[in-house]
Amino acid sequence: MTTAIRPQPGIMDIDLYQGGASHVDGLDNVIKLSSNENPLGPSDAAIKAFRDASYDLHRYPTSDHSRLRQAIAGVHGLDADRIICGAGSDEIIAFLCQAFSGEGTEVLHTEHGFGMYRISALANGATPVEVKENERVTDVDALLAGCTDKTRLVFIANPNNPTGTMIGLSEIERLANGIPKQAILVLDGAYAEYVEGYDGGAALVDAHENIVMTRTFSKLYGLGGLRVGWGYGPAHIIDVLNRVRGPFNLSQAAVNAAEAAINDVDYANHCRIENARWRNWMADALAEIGVPSDVSCANFILARFKSQSEAEACDDYLKTQGLIVRRVAGYKLPSCLRITVGDESACRRVVHAIRQFKGD
Repeated sequence: MTTAIRPQPGIMDIDLYQGGASHVDGLDNVIKLSSNENPLGPSDAAIKAFRDASYDLHRYPTSDHSRLRQAIAGVHGLDADRIICGAGSDEIIAFLCQAFSGEGTEVLHTEHGFGMYRISALANGATPVEVKENERVTDVDALLAGCTDKTRLVFIANPNNPTGTMIGLSEIERLANGIPKQAILVLDGAYAEYVEGYDGGAALVDAHENIVMTRTFSKLYGLGGLRVGWGYGPAHIIDVLNRVRGPFNLSQAAVNAAEAAINDVDYANHCRIENARWRNWMADALAEIGVPSDVSCANFILARFKSQSEAEACDDYLKTQGLIVRRVAGYKLPSCLRITVGDESACRRVVHAIRQFKGD
């Protein structure tokens, strides 16, 4: 920069986040499988709550999100006072980096981890430290080896994005017990709802003073367009985060829709079951034509091709068929494509197209 006006250190090292594409030039009837959105959309109850909120658009929203926090606590068996709500779990991640990292500190994440960890660390002057995974699975030993006296935050997504893999609770607890005393372990549970019987690490949060769990309404609950997420942690950490949270960081319409969504347990279960059914079908069908993937615990699969050139050629072909998936070279997986689990029609269509591309 030539001007005397300069941003804080680290900000200009941030590569602008690239979201999943949603359009193909010259085509109207496209299927978007690039952003891990729920193909069934939100529940009818959430849609009604959002519409009803339109009558009060002139009113400021709640500043403490108490009803939503109580609803979350009721469904998951948590302490509502230790829940914080944000504009997507991204904002909770940003709060954590803002409050607990900074110049001279380090923030750990895995090599294929969600890009917002690095972005939020750099935005706050911290140094992001990337550690290796073991065959696209979080490696606890590598994370522990990467810790130093400068480490303040350790981020893992479980299940991970974009790999779909996950590690067990015993490994997470080993990580929590092994990181430095001054560090916080952050469990990103954006895809936790897709794992039957998995609490996202909530019990570990209750048992430790150094673990925070983040969750979102953007995936299973189908509210990606409203940006609602939440975090759960020890009281002393949540107190700090609430001090940097803006008082009106969520619209009332978003809060109301999220409350209705989480209370509609039957619909959430239906979405989980449908996702598992078509995720497994798609993974098996692609494996049969020579496109393997790791066992996914999320709402997408990471399809592995023989080379980067083959993956990119397949992506180009899929676009001609009106199918948009996600290249993940930016996550150091250049020979892979991440494919969101769509509805039955979308899954069958993408498998058919890849089969045509492969010449089977």
